[in-house]
Amino acid sequence: LSSFNSDVQTCPRKTFTKEEIMKEYPKEKTIFSLIDKENIEKNCKELLNIYGAEYKGYIDTLKRYLETSRFDTDIVEKVGAAGGAELKENNLYMWLAPAMCIHRSPYCGRNFEYYSEDPFLTGKMGAAMVKGIQSNGVSASIKHFAANNKETNRKDADSRVSERALREIYLKGFEICVKEADPWSLMSSYNRVNGYHSSENKDLLTTVLRKDWGYNGIVTTDWWTYGEQYKEILAGNDVKMPDNRPDRVLEAMKKGAITRDDLYVCAKRVLEFLLKLD
Repeated sequence: LSSFNSDVQTCPRKTFTKEEIMKEYPKEKTIFSLIDKENIEKNCKELLNIYGAEYKGYIDTLKRYLETSRFDTDIVEKVGAAGGAELKENNLYMWLAPAMCIHRSPYCGRNFEYYSEDPFLTGKMGAAMVKGIQSNGVSASIKHFAANNKETNRKDADSRVSERALREIYLKGFEICVKEADPWSLMSSYNRVNGYHSSENKDLLTTVLRKDWGYNGIVTTDWWTYGEQYKEILAGNDVKMPDNRPDRVLEAMKKGAITRDDLYVCAKRVLEFLLKLD
């Protein structure tokens, strides 16, 4: 609530002054009333009435205080369902959440949207969130895959991790979520993993994610990554965000580095994704 930058917060439903919101929804009252399981649905609806399409940041905060601290997947699924309903109401089809990397260092700039230092807890909370979101016929997009645990040089940092540490800690939450909730989308991360940008990392996106875990959704990059698009396509990264480089892909095709059939694989997965949406 302290993040309001203006005296008046406008949304499609109502207009409240900052003072009115603070009086009715002080931080302590709101957080602890939401932790009361019996009041979760009522309070989520009240928050939606206040924030409208602008409420996502507050729900992200609730994810930290409410979801993980309660160890209650039922509540998490209800929060996801509320977010998915709001997404659908605004004619959107994908929520770029939940974020599921591990709290390895307090200096990681995305810790505010990650769940925990515990991969099992992260996986269970993430799976419940995905189930709630996708119950509305819209897509979750779990992120950032994988080992995105620092902020300095975040687009080109190299996370050097042993296979055991990857499998048991940094990938385990994603594995649980994929197998239990079947997310329709996954976002690769900015950083390198053992020398390769995650968006270009075939071991991660094809061997582990699709072959070992049976994932059948799409993979999208994070925004403005440093990865080369034709290498991302070959690795199993289907969508380049927020734009792409068809000129570079075409040049790679002319040089024989990638084939039209490689493009068809990604295109097929994108079309299958679109057919899942309500």
